[in-house]
Amino acid sequence: MIDFGLQKEVETKMLILELLEFIDDVVDELGSREQINYVHTIMREGTGADKQLAVFEKTNDLSQVVDFITSEFTKGL
Repeated sequence: MIDFGLQKEVETKMLILELLEFIDDVVDELGSREQINYVHTIMREGTGADKQLAVFEKTNDLSQVVDFITSEFTKGL
């Protein structure tokens, strides 16, 4: 991504962290701390798509990906 302040390309994670720092002083006032904290979880653990790709790369089997999606969807039910 492009950091227009620095006028150069930078890692996306760096820009996300910069944005989170920028909004931090109003997050609690808006009642959004839990949602904003989840951004850190996504950056640390990856997205659902990342996890699905990992299953496919490990198994090379789309049915295993479907099984993974199903198990994630039904967790806690």
